[in-house]
Amino acid sequence: MRYFIQRRARIEIIPMIDIMLFLLVFFVMFSLRMIPASGHVTQLPTSSSAVQIPTPKLLVELESSGVLYVEGKQITYSQLTELLKQKDAEKTAVTLAGTESVSLQDVLHAIDAVKAGGATQIALAARKKIF
Repeated sequence: MRYFIQRRARIEIIPMIDIMLFLLVFFVMFSLRMIPASGHVTQLPTSSSAVQIPTPKLLVELESSGVLYVEGKQITYSQLTELLKQKDAEKTAVTLAGTESVSLQDVLHAIDAVKAGGATQIALAARKKIF
């Protein structure tokens, strides 16, 4: 007789929680990938010879007003030189990123400050030009 007793349907909630958590983590990781380093530089100049390089150890962002940002903090050129002198500058890869409107003179000042700090690996950030 016990075989003919009808059972009530159950909704298993544990697998549904696992799936929702996985989706949450996926979308958070995906959205973090879309955000630039600190959000200051948004329109990088384009170049047909741009190549992908590893993530820099130090990202220096230049604004068209001549302001420098390192790790989200506004610094001067002399502070950039001192920062590199405190680190192991020869092994520090420095990438300079600036908007399309940054003057060449500001870029050269930044390069001089980086070289004065002792860094030898300097790269310029650019977007790949699509024809």
